Amino acid sequence: REGMGDSQDVERSCFVARIDDMDARHTDSAIIAVMRRVLLGILLLGLVGTGVELLLLKHFEDNWQIAPLALIGTALIVIAWHAVSPGQASLRTFQATMLLFTVSGAVGVLQHFRGNVEWELERSPGAAGVELFRLAVMGATPTLAPGTMLQLGLIGLLYAFRHPILARGAEPSSSEKRS
Repeated sequence: REGMGDSQDVERSCFVARIDDMDARHTDSAIIAVMRRVLLGILLLGLVGTGVELLLLKHFEDNWQIAPLALIGTALIVIAWHAVSPGQASLRTFQATMLLFTVSGAVGVLQHFRGNVEWELERSPGAAGVELFRLAVMGATPTLAPGTMLQLGLIGLLYAFRHPILARGAEPSSSEKRS
């Protein structure tokens, strides 16, 4: 009889452990869903704030300057699409848009730096090497400001990372539609 009690205790503890594992997974997925909503909220704030700032700075003199504004507009449209109709197509389009944000950020930093180098060479034709680099980085155009686009892109990619819609290949359940 003693052996049977031990066997039942082991079965009971295994059953409880499985329930605990299921509860932990359920809790983890709920936490991840909340984190996704928070990331999307941060992304939306960043998109709107950056868009307003670029418009106030009249950042639309040429195609290079229009690109971040066009990407921000595109991102807002894609997010609205994904909110209304969450699925693989909208999420993949969102990911592609966020990848373009990261490229835009890198290209923007380069563009700002090059513009500052040209400006500094006009002001100080003899500037070169480390001194020219320092002057260009601290120039009239904020060299690292386009890095904001890179950050927004990374936040968006983090939102989409291992999203349940992509893992399952199906439309989201009602609880996933909120994330």
